[in-house]
Parts: sequence; structure tokens; C-alpha cells
Amino acid sequence: MAGKLTAAQGTGILLVTANVGSLFEDLENLQKTWLREFYQTVQSHKPHFLALHCQEVGGKNFEESMSHVDNFVKELLSSDALKEYSRARVYLDENYRSQEHFTALGSLYFIHDSLKNIQQFDFKAKKFRKVVGKETCSETLESTPTLEKAKFPQDYFPECKWSRKGFIRTRWAMADCAFDLVNIHLFHDASNLVAWEKSPSEYSGTRQKALAYVLDRITDQRYEKLPFFVFGDFNFRLDSKKVIEKLCSDATMQTIRTDNNEIHKLVFQETDNDRKVILQIEKKLFNYVNQEVFREDNGTSLLEFDKELSVFKERLHEQEIGFPPSYPYSEDSSQGKQYMNTRCPAWCDRILMSPSARDMLLKPENEEKSIVYDNIGPNVCMGDHKPVFLSFRITAGAGKCCQRGENIFREAPL
Repeated sequence: MAGKLTAAQGTGILLVTANVGSLFEDLENLQKTWLREFYQTVQSHKPHFLALHCQEVGGKNFEESMSHVDNFVKELLSSDALKEYSRARVYLDENYRSQEHFTALGSLYFIHDSLKNIQQFDFKAKKFRKVVGKETCSETLESTPTLEKAKFPQDYFPECKWSRKGFIRTRWAMADCAFDLVNIHLFHDASNLVAWEKSPSEYSGTRQKALAYVLDRITDQRYEKLPFFVFGDFNFRLDSKKVIEKLCSDATMQTIRTDNNEIHKLVFQETDNDRKVILQIEKKLFNYVNQEVFREDNGTSLLEFDKELSVFKERLHEQEIGFPPSYPYSEDSSQGKQYMNTRCPAWCDRILMSPSARDMLLKPENEEKSIVYDNIGPNVCMGDHKPVFLSFRITAGAGKCCQRGENIFREAPL
């Protein structure tokens, strides 16, 4: 499928992030559609190395759904679409009984038969090991030597309430270069009303702190620094206050309070046109009259309010976004493009990279679409999150260079 690997072409890489929480609520319709669209993406881009980072593995009722997770993974490992990927590593955090460790993250890696020399890092032995066969690990990931996993410290969590948020890091070497892949899930906006109160919202500050924690961890002195890709559900949101000011610039606002004088609901109405209601906001309601603004031209007119990455502009890069907000889509299997009226649509699911990782991306002058950053299943229901992917090629010696015969990595000469 991936075709013969040549030095001129480079190694085809496909990175995919997918919050799969919805898939385990509707196995018959949603999961089958999701897998079909995922396989089509793989077959379209024909990668030599495929990385799938999942969040919310098992969904909301993970205790009941873990058997479904195992079946989901077995389907991936035995599928015809991936039959030429005879080596695989699957890491599933299924330890839901351990509140201080459980992240519900799943990191799955598939290696095409034509990619001959690939190694994975052993964080305990501090050396690379050749990847052979297929392995699945779902118990005590904390002690698995081929990954680093952490849940955020409890005081990072809003109101110090545990939730399934953290990261998993793996390290790979191929085509004479090495890099880290980090699966991440950051905190969500608990209340639309709180998010609206100030710009930027207090939630964005919590996510900023958690992301800085991860970046500091993966670039500290314990291991050699390498190029890295961080991809997952960042839960980045648009600046709610600023977006609402734009969407409702000519509207009046009515505030509805509870008996305790707390804000329960905000209602925005046009000043004329029979005072038509254009937006209603509650804790978990964001009902805007015209969803087309989030789909038209892929919602790019709202990218100016996507500001949460700006504080990391020296540390993280991203390809230009050309797809609509990835969340929150309807979970109705007949609604592929409809957003739910629960949150303001936003680009939650992202693939980010370090400056040195960006330098690894190969863009031949004669290939129009050598780098593709897009979503999966744009016209069908994929759950409340649309998966996002990055397809690219790397050439031998890009980024970090491997000295033959040794497990030492150094900067490649400029």
C-alpha cells in the first residue's frame, strides 16, 4: 500500500488525533463509519509510519465499554486496510480504577512492511530497540519502559477535581532521524457562562499551565532533546467574549438570574426585526441562530479568536488550518456537518510541533500536496469530534542524525 520506500521520496508519515469517546456509545453506526473513513484516509496517503492518538478511550461509561475498546483495537490490528502493517505498538490506558493515574489515552502505531529500519526508545535503558511484531499494552502503563505517561498534578485540575487528562510520550527513530510523539488531553470549558466573563477566559489559563507542564517535561534534562510532535485534544476554545461581541455586535443582552442572583442564562436579541433571538447561552448551551458562520469558508473568519497558542509561538508551530472547527459535532449518525448547541464550535483537536520538527517536514517543489493538514470524515458523523490528521514525508538525516552502529543521537549538520 505504501509503495516501495526510496531515499528520494522520503518516509511517509501520517499522524492522526481522535477523541473517540462517542464511538463506544453507538457501535453499530458510528464506529463502522469512523473506521471506514479512517481506513480511506490511510489508503489515500499511504504512510510508511502511522500514528493514531486517541482520547477518551472507552467513552463516558468506560467501566462497561472496555470490552468494546479491545474489540475496536482487534479490528484495527486485523483489518485488510492495515494488512501491510505487520508491526504495531498499541498502548491503552484502561486502568480506570486508579483515579490518580487514569487518563483514558490510547496511542497506536503501525509500521509498513517496506520501512525496514525503525527503532523505539526504551526510557528506562535509555537506548533504542528494534521494533518487531505486534504488541499491545494496557496494564500499568506507568511501568512500561517504551513510553512516558503522566496525569497532570491534582492542583492543575479545575477545583482540584480529578478527570481523565494527561499525556503519553513515545520516541522513535527511522530514516536516520529521531523524534518524540506526544498524545495529550487538556482541560475543557466547564461552563459557557464562565468562559464568557472575561477575555481570555480562566479556562484558557488552566490549559496554558498544563501545556507548559508537558513541554517542560519533554524538553528537560533527563533525556536528549529531540524534535517532537504533540497531537491530541487540546480543548483550545475561541475567545468566547470576543466571539460573542462579533456575532452579536448589533444585539441587546438580557441576563436571567437564579433565585441566588447567579447568572443562569444570557439572551441576545436583535434591536429590530421583532427582537429576534440570535444567541442563547447557559452553562452547557450555546445556541446561535446561524451555524453556517462556523462552516462557511471552513470557519476561517473566526480564526482570529483562536488565540491560545500565541503564548507558545516560540515553542510550537502548526500548519495552516483549512478545516472547520473540530468540535462539538452532532452525535446523530445522520448529521455529518451539524454542530451540537452545547458549546461554541472550536478547533480543539490539533497537531503541533517543535521548531526542529517543522524543519523535518519535506515539501518537494514538484509535489502540490506533500503536506496535508485536514480533518477526517467531513461529510459524515464521526462523533462529537472530527479526527484531524497531518500527512508529510521526512528525508534521511532530517532533524536528528543517527550514528550507525550506536544509539547516540546528535544534531544533524546544517
